[in-house]
Amino acid sequence: MIVELGHFSLILAFLVAIAQMIVPMVGAHKGWTDWTRTAVPAATLQFLLTAFAFAALMHAFVVSDFSVRLVAQNSNSMKPMLYKIAGTWGNHEGSMMLWMLILTLFGAMVAWGGANLPPTLKARVLSVQASVAVAFFAFILWTSNPFIRLPNPPIDGNDLNPLLQDPGLAFHPPFLYLGYVGLSMAYSFAIAALIEGRVDAAWARWVRPWTLLAWVFLTIGIAFGSIWAYYELGWGGWWFWDPVENVSFMPWLISCALLHSAIVVEKRDTLKSWTILLAILAFSFSMVGAFIVRSGVLTSVHAFANDPDRGVFLLLILGAFTGGSLMLYAMRAAEMRSSAVFGLVSRETGIVFNNVLLVVATLVVFFGTLWPLIVEVATGRKISVGPPFFNLAFTPFMIAIAVILPVFATLPWKRGMLGRAMRPLWGVAVLALVLGALTWQVQTGRSMLAPIGVTLAAWLVLGAFADLGNRARLGDVALSETARRLRNLPRADWGKALAHSGLGLSIFGIACITAWALEDIRVARLGQSWPVGDYTLRLDSVETAQGPNYQTETATIAILRDGEEVGALHPQKRFYPVQRMPTTEAAIDRGLTRDLYVALGDAQSDGGWAVRTYVKPYANWIWIGALVMAIGGVVSLTDRRYRVGAPAPRARRGAVPAE
Repeated sequence: MIVELGHFSLILAFLVAIAQMIVPMVGAHKGWTDWTRTAVPAATLQFLLTAFAFAALMHAFVVSDFSVRLVAQNSNSMKPMLYKIAGTWGNHEGSMMLWMLILTLFGAMVAWGGANLPPTLKARVLSVQASVAVAFFAFILWTSNPFIRLPNPPIDGNDLNPLLQDPGLAFHPPFLYLGYVGLSMAYSFAIAALIEGRVDAAWARWVRPWTLLAWVFLTIGIAFGSIWAYYELGWGGWWFWDPVENVSFMPWLISCALLHSAIVVEKRDTLKSWTILLAILAFSFSMVGAFIVRSGVLTSVHAFANDPDRGVFLLLILGAFTGGSLMLYAMRAAEMRSSAVFGLVSRETGIVFNNVLLVVATLVVFFGTLWPLIVEVATGRKISVGPPFFNLAFTPFMIAIAVILPVFATLPWKRGMLGRAMRPLWGVAVLALVLGALTWQVQTGRSMLAPIGVTLAAWLVLGAFADLGNRARLGDVALSETARRLRNLPRADWGKALAHSGLGLSIFGIACITAWALEDIRVARLGQSWPVGDYTLRLDSVETAQGPNYQTETATIAILRDGEEVGALHPQKRFYPVQRMPTTEAAIDRGLTRDLYVALGDAQSDGGWAVRTYVKPYANWIWIGALVMAIGGVVSLTDRRYRVGAPAPRARRGAVPAE
């Protein structure tokens, strides 16, 4: 009964979305205030109905209701409760339900918190958001209904894909979808602004926090996926340029550009048409991701579905919203012109340059991802585009971004002088180069990757805080006055410093793990020892055991340093009988300066075991950097200027104004 109620609730949400798409838009156009006011209760009701439908589906997974086809295909009575819950979105149909839950949640949040929005703009934003919901509700109900019953339910289910039975994958999709789908709000604001023909600083202050919130979630979601790939797949890698990894990365890059561009609209009332275009592209790339994951046009270990019919439907949605919005943009972009001017050396120019690099980098990833499909359609040949291409083509753009960020962040708006902007950065530049040269001298190899990475990381981290120190007049006034000025800086400036520093920390980790990682692959017998870097490992035992819904072989590998045992690792090989699928559970001795990583392979005919051992220098700095970036985004969100409608505090003597 609960399942049928969930299905009925989903249909009602679809009907409410249709009404919300039409009535407020007509009311805004005609000036009928009663019609525009319907947007708020409609958005609330749409979310509540979708939440009930999602809860009904989750209940079916929790109680193992195998009369529901989706539960029978993706769950099992022996599965731990966490993965029963995660099984709700660990499949195509359930993941689309999660997509809709988040889509309607963001619409409801605008309805609840948008009291200061102009009524017509608010009505149009919620109407556009509802139009996106209508398309995806139709997609679910007509091609991906999660509530279909089986006439002859099985005794037990087929279980969830074993690779997804991991805490990292339980939390990775919700965060990723909060980012993916959250960009729909930027899209809705952009289309509403095009319809109204007006983009101003108030609009930018509204669109930026929604974009920032989506960017924070997307950062965390990508980091979760990277960590999972690192320890779960047993390869010791953290990024593989897989098509589905790429389609989560592209919206992240575009949203970075959108965040910076929205600042210019807010501060200088320029780059308006460019900001609108970026908002359209950000959500369009999210829909590209939905298409690639679910259409089967590209092979990926992350793909949810391989169904041409669903792919065609999603392609129609993508074409309608991207093509339609670009047509509207072409018609109205001329009305977004600004009379504001700025010099060649200015913060505006820096942001434009930064945005161009981000967009071109995104296009490199996009065409690299789709090139195998283009070649197959054109010639019939199957090719692959792997990490060598992406590393060679993408890396120069990120290096250029890292080089210019500290410089342009210190420039004033409108016009400035490069020499003056560099004054607080010369010491940082010298120190960064010294650290890079020191790295070159102490490393055993002669690769330039690590020295360049260390130099860029130091340049970004130290440059970000040198800018804060310069604005607080560090060295020019008493320390107490500097501290007071730092406290009074806008939180958005602290968030910017943290986000740029986080990028530097991630670059440091990426450079070190790529340049200095050690790998050892061998067949080891019980009692055998082997050296890896500064350590010696010894295979002491391999024992079998029974898990909740899997069988496991667990090795005990002692870690020795200078002849003394300093720890032990317990890598596993698991076998899931229902899915008939093995998985690797790597064991990692983590540290700030290195990870000692061991993956257990298959038993050999001579009684030995295949063992992969890695030493991964500074691996965790990759994800520490991502966390610092996300914290920077959260700190920026707490800035009073982006808590729309928050009253201004009383002016305090000596408060530092935002630049």
